[in-house]
Amino acid sequence: MISVVVPVRDEERTIEPLYEELAAALTPLDEPWEVVYVDDGSRDGTHAALTRLHESTTNVRVVRLRRNAGKAAALDAAFAIVEGDVVVTIDGDLQDDPSEIPNLLAKLDEGYDLVSGWKTRRNDPFARRAFSRVFNGVTGWLSGVHLHDMNCGLKAMRGEVARNLDLYGELHRFVPVLAHDLGFRVSELPVNHRPREHGRSRYGFERYARGFLDLLTVSFMSRYRHRPLHLFGGLGLILGTIGTGILVYLTIEKISGEAIGRRPLLLLGVLLVVVGIQFLSLGLLSELVTSQHRERSRSGDDRPSRLVDEILR
Repeated sequence: MISVVVPVRDEERTIEPLYEELAAALTPLDEPWEVVYVDDGSRDGTHAALTRLHESTTNVRVVRLRRNAGKAAALDAAFAIVEGDVVVTIDGDLQDDPSEIPNLLAKLDEGYDLVSGWKTRRNDPFARRAFSRVFNGVTGWLSGVHLHDMNCGLKAMRGEVARNLDLYGELHRFVPVLAHDLGFRVSELPVNHRPREHGRSRYGFERYARGFLDLLTVSFMSRYRHRPLHLFGGLGLILGTIGTGILVYLTIEKISGEAIGRRPLLLLGVLLVVVGIQFLSLGLLSELVTSQHRERSRSGDDRPSRLVDEILR
């Protein structure tokens, strides 16, 4: 089974054309397939178009969110219900070319768990391409996952990958990084990218700013999620050691008869020791929170998404 996940928002005019292109690309594979559309708080006739498509086909499911929650939440809601052994994500604006899906699946069969598209010739404004190149470079440097196009909407992954991802905020930009952190094998493949014909792009500079902040979150979570004391405790030990060294030096100065009560170095030493103790305490508290999270995970507490308003199966 191949599950195609399509997050849409105000894409009324692209619903049926995209399904027709998906059918043309997937039907020759002679494998069962489905399309899961996620209506991310559309305000036009998108949901009506999805309802008509659902009623006229047998392999379309529709997830409707109560409000616009963002692409990450839309993907997360779909990943919770997909049934496919392979999951393909594709944007609903028709810029991603569905005919590339068989190539992604073939690359997946080479032994990879996730294959991300690489828009070698992007049909986007220059500013967006420039920001994207910087973003991909910084992301690769911090995460260790070096892809040319981290945020391409066209991806193919094994169902196990999709069902193990926890997406929120703007983390859909870092799906390859999150998959790599879970131990899955990640690769990329050049894909065709088409100019936008309907609607307008909602990506601006503020989204890249939020993306960089989320990059810090991903970097922290991937390295220190299960060992926060190594980060906070390490910082605490460094600061505390420096502060203690300063205080020892001032103590020797005091024993030698020097006045230290008005020296700024004394205040700095005390401050570093106090801040170091606070970092150590924060690390220990983080370890407690992490251990409680592990216990809840083992108990099998699996709550459905609270943002899902309706599912047409």
